[in-house]
Amino acid sequence: MAGLSTPKQKISALIITYNEMGYIEKCIDSVSFADEIIVVDSYSKDGTYEYLMNHPKVKVIQNPFENFTAQKSFTLKQASNDWILFLDADEVVSKALQMEIVETINNPNACEAYWFYRKFMFKNSTLNFSGWQTDKNHRLFRKSKAQFTDRKIVHETLEVDGKSCILKEKLTHYCYKNYEDYKGKMLRYGQLKAKEDFYKEKHFNYVLMLIKPLWKFFNHYILRLGILDGKKGVTICYLNALGVLERYRELKRLEKKNELAYYLVMP
Repeated sequence: MAGLSTPKQKISALIITYNEMGYIEKCIDSVSFADEIIVVDSYSKDGTYEYLMNHPKVKVIQNPFENFTAQKSFTLKQASNDWILFLDADEVVSKALQMEIVETINNPNACEAYWFYRKFMFKNSTLNFSGWQTDKNHRLFRKSKAQFTDRKIVHETLEVDGKSCILKEKLTHYCYKNYEDYKGKMLRYGQLKAKEDFYKEKHFNYVLMLIKPLWKFFNHYILRLGILDGKKGVTICYLNALGVLERYRELKRLEKKNELAYYLVMP
């Protein structure tokens, strides 16, 4: 009598979007192996939502953006399968990584979550250094064993009830489309980090506003070898430092706004 075979594990691919045309097409194509693809869109204005609406394999939902953690937590609730592959819209799963993901989730000894190392792309060429060499993120996990912590609203963090392992194949991250796009992204991240600091009652400091951006550039460009990425390294390291500067600018604005509100309500 033949033994019973183990049922194939199903997987949900989840993505959040806002104005992602030029990125989202490759991302969706790369997760076509998933049993369901769910995209939560923050009311895009560049045709992203319309593209997703017309895609036969995609279920798209629109939801207002509050912060990254809240949006990803909302998206996670929409999934019908326990295994989750959660990507950013500018990330692409290679064929080799697709195979590794399928093999991994069907392994009875699989961990509860998996870290992915990422290969960063500057337009269509690889960014080898500039501080990203050791970057890794949780992207594959069991829904029943993980949740996004509400202590961070940007660079969201997954809390895992169980063991995390690392996949061998890298996730391709098209981080840089053009200068204005990446600059806008870094400024938005900086503003969200300022809100996170404000909620944690961290106070604005002129010294930190001067030192932190300079340290960010020096650390990524010199210590983490961004200089070896040539002009690409200069651009990336400068814009990353600009994001840190914006964090302190925004924190100062938030504190002033809070002080003004306080004086307006005083009797």
